[in-house]
Amino acid sequence: MSLISYINGVSFIGPGIRDWRTAEHIFSGLNPYIPGATELPAPMSLPAPERRRAGRAIKLAISLGMEASAQAALDPKTVLTVFSSSGGDGENCDAICRTLASDRQLSPTRFHHSVHNVPAGYWSIATGAMVASSTLCAHDASFAAGLLEAMTQVTTSAAPVLLIAYDTPYPPPLNDKRPIRHVLGIALALDKLPGPRSIAKITAQLGDSPVDRLDNSILDDLRSGAPAGGGLSLLVRLARRHWGSVHLEYFDKTTLTVSVNSC
Repeated sequence: MSLISYINGVSFIGPGIRDWRTAEHIFSGLNPYIPGATELPAPMSLPAPERRRAGRAIKLAISLGMEASAQAALDPKTVLTVFSSSGGDGENCDAICRTLASDRQLSPTRFHHSVHNVPAGYWSIATGAMVASSTLCAHDASFAAGLLEAMTQVTTSAAPVLLIAYDTPYPPPLNDKRPIRHVLGIALALDKLPGPRSIAKITAQLGDSPVDRLDNSILDDLRSGAPAGGGLSLLVRLARRHWGSVHLEYFDKTTLTVSVNSC
């Protein structure tokens, strides 16, 4: 069975890349890629107290979702959302572990930031959204699993769905056991039918082809440096308008084959 959706908005944030416009120029070969730190703007849509408490995962997820929904002319207050992350907020996890190993008491803020759907909660605060939201985790397959979930919801609900896939590294020593190299994320605004803002039509189904790697070794480091980067080969095709199929990492020997075509 194949799932079909139309991409109406895209966002990418990663090392040295602050938005989709910058990413598109780099991925298409128009501009060279210069690696640097991942810049995360303060989420000004959050009230001041929540904005002060927001960690990198929250800032990343909200920034991604806002850009992709704006491109697609979607009201972030009413759009269905799927959040996908392999590790969530690694810094908060590290801080909790260090506190539990000491004689200090755990901060209530640290505690309520420990659940995996915290960015989804902050998204609802930032946008006023009260519609359904899903949050999932699938280790290295998290991008493909998130895309499958979002495309399934597009099919069953016949409504636009916003996929927000993001990852942040763990500090050492946790990063030695679960190395994630980059603060990086991708957002896609998907719909069931094409519209004036549609960028491409995608069709997804499970297969067993090898995972795609990028011909540019520096960009391929982005792809492999965080599970959310698994969608980078899809974004490169979008930027280049190079239609065809990409094979994204899924579970075991299975891959997610995504055919990318013009509208």
